[in-house]
Amino acid sequence: MTAGAGPRARPPNYGNHMTQISTEQQQLYAPGPQRTFSGEAGAAAFLLGGIGAGNVSLGSRGEFRDWEIFNRPAKGHTLPNTYFCIRAQEQGEAPVAKVLESRLRPPHTESHGYHQSTAAGLPRLAESRLRGEYPFAWVQFEDPDLPVEVSLEAHTPLIPLNAEDSAIPGAYLTYTVRNRSSRPTDISIAGSVINPVGGVEHGQFGHPHVPDGGGRNLNEYREGDGFSGLFLRSLAFEPGDLRYGDACLVAQGGPATYKRVWRRSSWAHEWLEEFWEDFSSDGRLEDLGIDTPSEEGQTDTGSLAVSATLAPGEVRAFAFILAWYFPNRVNGWSDKVRVRREGQEVVRNHYATRFGSSWDVAAYLIQNRERLERGARAFHDALFSSTLPPYVLDAVASNITALRSTTCFWLEDGRFLGYEGCFDEAGCCDGTCTHVWNYAQTVAFLFPQLEQNMRRTEFLEETAPDGEMKFRARRMFESVWDHQAAADGQLGTVMRVLREWKLTGDDEFLRQLWPHVQAALRYAVSYWDTDGDLVLDGEQHNTYDIEFYGPNPLTGVLFLGALRAAQEMAAYLGDNESARRYAQAFEHSAPRLDELCWNGEYYVQRLEDVDRYPYQHGVGCLSDQLLGQQLAHVYGLGYLLPPERVKAALQAVYRHNYRTNFTHHVNCQRTYVLNDEAGLLVCSWPHGGRPKVPFPYSDEVWTGMEYQVATHLIYEGLVDEGLSIVRAARDRHDGVRRNPWNEVECGNHYVRSMASWGLLVALTGFSFNLPRGEVAFDPAINADDFTTFWSTGRAWGTYSQHRDPATGEWEIDVQVLYGNASVLSARGTGRERMLRDVQV
Repeated sequence: MTAGAGPRARPPNYGNHMTQISTEQQQLYAPGPQRTFSGEAGAAAFLLGGIGAGNVSLGSRGEFRDWEIFNRPAKGHTLPNTYFCIRAQEQGEAPVAKVLESRLRPPHTESHGYHQSTAAGLPRLAESRLRGEYPFAWVQFEDPDLPVEVSLEAHTPLIPLNAEDSAIPGAYLTYTVRNRSSRPTDISIAGSVINPVGGVEHGQFGHPHVPDGGGRNLNEYREGDGFSGLFLRSLAFEPGDLRYGDACLVAQGGPATYKRVWRRSSWAHEWLEEFWEDFSSDGRLEDLGIDTPSEEGQTDTGSLAVSATLAPGEVRAFAFILAWYFPNRVNGWSDKVRVRREGQEVVRNHYATRFGSSWDVAAYLIQNRERLERGARAFHDALFSSTLPPYVLDAVASNITALRSTTCFWLEDGRFLGYEGCFDEAGCCDGTCTHVWNYAQTVAFLFPQLEQNMRRTEFLEETAPDGEMKFRARRMFESVWDHQAAADGQLGTVMRVLREWKLTGDDEFLRQLWPHVQAALRYAVSYWDTDGDLVLDGEQHNTYDIEFYGPNPLTGVLFLGALRAAQEMAAYLGDNESARRYAQAFEHSAPRLDELCWNGEYYVQRLEDVDRYPYQHGVGCLSDQLLGQQLAHVYGLGYLLPPERVKAALQAVYRHNYRTNFTHHVNCQRTYVLNDEAGLLVCSWPHGGRPKVPFPYSDEVWTGMEYQVATHLIYEGLVDEGLSIVRAARDRHDGVRRNPWNEVECGNHYVRSMASWGLLVALTGFSFNLPRGEVAFDPAINADDFTTFWSTGRAWGTYSQHRDPATGEWEIDVQVLYGNASVLSARGTGRERMLRDVQV
């Protein structure tokens, strides 16, 4: 049998045994379509953009918002005059022209009304519905005035294991029109975009302008091989300037008409009127012949239109590409933490090593469109064809956005780094924080080379010879995080070295980091174990931004996981003495921790006086008490503590911390769950004993923690409980109350939310050991007719198993859709298959 997560209890409808399940279980387990969001879902914003490349979001009305393409967060930032329009004229009828968005929703509370640059006064479509299945989004528009049906498909390529082509600063925008009338109909679709170089701000009256030092922007019409469009640049900035860059909007295929520059006037309504009259009259654009740059402090808008005549019933795709190129960013985390040496103050994004301009980006997207779309659709179809419940797939897929948001960035020297999350206008909590990234699984399973890059930074740059690891990486920016090490982050990082190795089979990676892994473990014993019993009891900094004292389950179980991981790595490397030493340490530590911290119901912190130190949890029921065990299950390390107690503790976490209503919950800390919503508390004190000053965040609800606990519940056979937590988290992100593609904690697109990928691993029973060339599957639900996506560091694809109800015989099918799986064997339902070599 392949290395797996250890034995687990059998839930209903598990493995090879179908049992009768309840109606509630049927609802929890049932596959189904993904939800859609009406134009009233004002919080819904689907990110378009690549890894470390910035992004722009697509809203539920079909609007483009949150322009974060300038190497910094920019929630709420809109670009004036930037939208698409449609003109349709059925033969013999008057034309209809509208902005390709559904109607603006209240409240309408602007002090001076909507500015002309919002085009709020132009006609819009009646309704819209947004559906997002990452990395694709679709908006279906409805309007009784139009003689046609129109929809939008938008995406930026995302291909697991192909980080380069998943890091493109651009997006495909394809409007599909079907003529539903009985007569030929002339169609034109125009895209307008303001030249954003230098940044666009809104004055007191809403008038757009470029900040000091900007302006002299130039809009050019260009033609390429099979495409044409507007190239937007500036003469104001040199290539090394932070504001240097360009953008473009291009149309693929047939001839386009264009207006490089809208009419220049101090009265904004003149810009809009001239454009609208030009477009709505015949659907074609007339260039005004303006070929000079804008004035200093000013910028211009340009438009591009594509036209066609559709026969009755004919369908036509109008393909556009939006691309940007702003290669330069501060060489550091922020203005406070950055390189200040002359000539080194600026660093380039990784995408600048491949492209020289946004026009190059657009050309690449067009020249490679078939291959890039094929890869992205293969991933999408493989993931969303799964027989897992739709809200699970929603949680798994939607949090990929954290990787492609401004939370993460990728530099030209190959370094991949991430904040914890983002403020609306800046990164929040820098340093690729080890204790927050402990929870995240998404990057490891989709782009393991990026996780390997982070491990190299942590162990080769941020770990001192004595093994102390700085849990915020700053040395590459000539700064040091002057803080004690984080116990949970350091120990979890040791476990993640094992994960990266087992997912890829990269022995060189393991050998390179092994001495530093050993140093990190030596430090853990020497610094955090003050009495020599191999249970950590010293001052233990952790993810709650405070220090726990005394034996506690959070760091104690992570220490066990790190020992077990080190034992496995040492044995593989032939370091038998170290393997023996780690095994002995584990055999001593595990029963001692269990003895000290088990209270008969769950694991607690042991302190004679819980109020001796502020910010402890004492006898509280901590949702994270078995984080290390959950990680051990995912990484194939088996049980670290007695299985029956592990399960009992998880049941206690669910019983005491999962609330179906927060109406009467008292929380003086940050608030993420309200009113009649459901969620999982960070901690509770079900039997009293709450400290006078409990640790910060204890009364909060974090989605990343919810996903890690739900994942663990599934491993313990408590599937219904785990799925209930997941469903509650996704119900809260309904597009009206919260953005389905932005789970916040200490910032937008918070890294901890990427714990959601663990749900896929647990529910599919996926185990992996690439050094042995093995993967295996053991589905937790819907096992009689089951399909899932799987991924490793070498290949990815789909796995299916089906049991013939008449004969009871099993059929399994493993498809490799990308990568090289020639040396892999896959096992499911007791059968084994060798996988074929596939190069895509």
